[in-house]
Amino acid sequence: MNQFQTLKSDLTQSRIVDIDSTVIDDDEIAVKIESYAFTANNVTYGVAGDTIGYWKFFPAGYDEKNEWGCIPVWGFAEITDSNIEGLNIGERLFGYFPAANSLTLKPTKISNQSFSDGKEHRKELPPVYNNYIRLDGDQNYDASMDAIRALLFPLHITAFCLCDALAEDAYFGASQIIIICASSKTAIGLAQGLADIDNSPKIVGLTSARNTKFIESLGCYDQVISYDELKNIDYSAGSIMVDMAGNREILGKLHGELGGKMIKCLTVGMTHWDNGTTAEDALGQAMLRERTEFFFAPAHIQKRIGDWGHDDYAKKTNSFMAARALQSKTWMQIKEIHGLENFTSTYKEMVDGKINPSEGIIVNLTE
Repeated sequence: MNQFQTLKSDLTQSRIVDIDSTVIDDDEIAVKIESYAFTANNVTYGVAGDTIGYWKFFPAGYDEKNEWGCIPVWGFAEITDSNIEGLNIGERLFGYFPAANSLTLKPTKISNQSFSDGKEHRKELPPVYNNYIRLDGDQNYDASMDAIRALLFPLHITAFCLCDALAEDAYFGASQIIIICASSKTAIGLAQGLADIDNSPKIVGLTSARNTKFIESLGCYDQVISYDELKNIDYSAGSIMVDMAGNREILGKLHGELGGKMIKCLTVGMTHWDNGTTAEDALGQAMLRERTEFFFAPAHIQKRIGDWGHDDYAKKTNSFMAARALQSKTWMQIKEIHGLENFTSTYKEMVDGKINPSEGIIVNLTE
């Protein structure tokens, strides 16, 4: 098995390791990973690997010093060996995988639609990441949408949760929502979702100068402002910030300028992972940390499943994601990469923030 690994202390460093395949136990299945998506969201998985536990899902092989990790990805796989009755060789799955060409799973909570991986090291991790969809049991499955599903499913689930959480709290009385890193796919899904809600606050997107025309063309932001034109923000308006970037310098500047008008700051992503706060970073230190919180979508998902039940939760999220998937056809270009070896250079570009925001990266591992 070939496994793509990232150096935990430096996300720019990666390697491909050839690991001996293991014989599956009586309660396990083996799958061949066919394809997966890679977005800025996966970079966040790497940044938060230790604090939230993303490194724990798929332990890296040949890593005696615990220096390397496998960044999780969303994609498709086919069962190649099975000791579980009803889970047959050739059946296809959608779910959470390592960037590798195979994986062993221990199915539990098996239904016609899905199962969970019951491996011991995953039991304390968020259930949403341990769930695998059985495509034969998915009545709405459309193979032509595989790339869109892998790219946007996890991002739009987060966007849905943000929209729902903000609406539930009546936007905290804010008159504008400032979305930092407006070109990220999660941010676009959030802006599109908010734009569909009657009487939602003004939606302001912040992005780099090179991305402003693209963001404006989407039509879901009421105002688009580049990072070098932050003076154009209305600092007199009560504001919620949703941060997809983790750039402490920008956050600190906005917190400082907004002051008491900054009602809430939700941090979601960390695409600007190498921009940390230091004691000398006055702008970073200006952040109003008592009004800042990390938004963890899996916790909101569990809350809403408890509130609504699985069926109503699925109905609401499917409706949201279907709308977003339809909108994505107007702006997203799928870029397919073949093999882990060819993925290496694209991975580095993604970590360096050099990927065109209109591109959707799919890595195909089938020959």
